[in-house]
Amino acid sequence: MLSFKNIFRIVALLEGVSYILLLFIATPIKYLANDPQYVKLLGMPHGLLFIAYIALAIILKNDYQWNTKQFLTVLLASIIPFGTFYIDKVYLKKAIVK
Repeated sequence: MLSFKNIFRIVALLEGVSYILLLFIATPIKYLANDPQYVKLLGMPHGLLFIAYIALAIILKNDYQWNTKQFLTVLLASIIPFGTFYIDKVYLKKAIVK
């Protein structure tokens, strides 16, 4: 059975991957090849994963015992490329409880 903490790690990974694909593959194709279909294809799933990431971070703030600075770092990482991978390694991986 998956806990909220494990679901948060999965969502963080998927959100990070979708963001990288959107920024470094779909957007250049949109502007260099005038083909917006990849942005449309990846935009909605990334948006949903972003919202899920933020919601789960808010829900799990107390479980992880993040102070304000740590919590803001977790939130800020969702808008920085590769940020969610850093958060997983530094904040989430160590704190997983079975």
